[in-house]
Amino acid sequence: MVARRRLGRRFGWLWAAYAVSTFGTRLAFDAFALIAILVLHAGPAEVSVLTAAGLAVGAVVAVPLGPWVEFRRKRPVMVAMDLTRFVALMSVPAAYALGLLGFVQLLVVSVVVGAADIAFNAAGGAYLKAIVRPEDLVVASGRFESTNWTATVLGPPLGTAAIGFFGPVLTVVTDAVSHLLSAAGIRAIGGHEPQPVRAGTKEVRLRFGGLFEGWRYILAHPALRPLFLNTVLVSGLIMATSPLLAVLMLGDLGFAPWQYGLAFGLPCVGGIIGSRLAPRLVARFGRHRVMLTAGTLRACWSLGPAFVGPGVAGLVLVIVVEFGLITCMGVFNPVFAAYRLDRTATDRVARTLSAWSVTSKATVAVMTGLWGLLAGITGPRVAIAVAGLLMLLTPFLLPRHDHTPHHERDLARSPT
Repeated sequence: MVARRRLGRRFGWLWAAYAVSTFGTRLAFDAFALIAILVLHAGPAEVSVLTAAGLAVGAVVAVPLGPWVEFRRKRPVMVAMDLTRFVALMSVPAAYALGLLGFVQLLVVSVVVGAADIAFNAAGGAYLKAIVRPEDLVVASGRFESTNWTATVLGPPLGTAAIGFFGPVLTVVTDAVSHLLSAAGIRAIGGHEPQPVRAGTKEVRLRFGGLFEGWRYILAHPALRPLFLNTVLVSGLIMATSPLLAVLMLGDLGFAPWQYGLAFGLPCVGGIIGSRLAPRLVARFGRHRVMLTAGTLRACWSLGPAFVGPGVAGLVLVIVVEFGLITCMGVFNPVFAAYRLDRTATDRVARTLSAWSVTSKATVAVMTGLWGLLAGITGPRVAIAVAGLLMLLTPFLLPRHDHTPHHERDLARSPT
């Protein structure tokens, strides 16, 4: 069976490290916002700044990290980023215990963690491409995606319960320790990793022009460019409407917090289902057709929340819409991730992934702010509808033609 392929010991350790850190992060979901509200008594404006600035500034700080990661061994970089996140996160409970915790520290830690996330993911993507065969990339990406959605289903409810019993600071400790365990798992991979060869040393030196090499590569690539525009816009539209839907449901429509949690927790099962189906669908229909179909279907759900009403019918509508969206994402994401790695030259992976992530996070921050302003003028329902209508245009940005050579398409469809 496709999904049961053995991908080797190195992948097993990498997957385990990812699972531990992902569960730790999901357990600490919204912990900084809760600390700001419950401990520092911050208002809505400060909490919004903490969320948006952490994304935007972290992305800017991470810009030079892509070229830096590209020509270094990837496992030491991943370990270093895990340890950076551990130290930064542990500074929060340490300052809290000493009575020194302040809003500025939370902001700085969120920026450091955000930048380290980008560098870690860039190194991890490059390392994954090095240890997994091209025909197994969809299977490997599907396992990461399934783990991510499983953690999303289980983590926030358990984290919320832990916050209720022990306070939000403890969940930050859990997140920090998860990164320490991740670093240990990556170290346990062992083996020798060759030093990347610097092709064209003058071109790749860290200078102002070299910082943008990842973007130049993406925008010049006929397959990556449309995918880049599509995924950045889709993630921005989805995340920009998330707080507006919370305001609509918890404020205007009077849903209880547990109902809101159910509306977004239960549909995450669709992500697990979609990620498990992705390798089988690719084996049957081919990678490009699955990516195009799932990417198109993914755009058809976001208009639905604009019509949510009060009561059980409104709750069911949100659950159905979110389940459809997340299931399509569960199929699309691993296929897209494998396609992106496969289409990216080996000596450009870290810079490409870093540029992609920086753009996505910055776009989410900007669009969240813009949609907040739009909602202030028109109301959350209209703002959600505008985002839903724009989502319907995103499939036109997907690559219409398969740029994979014929012999590679056969490998991608092979079930063995």
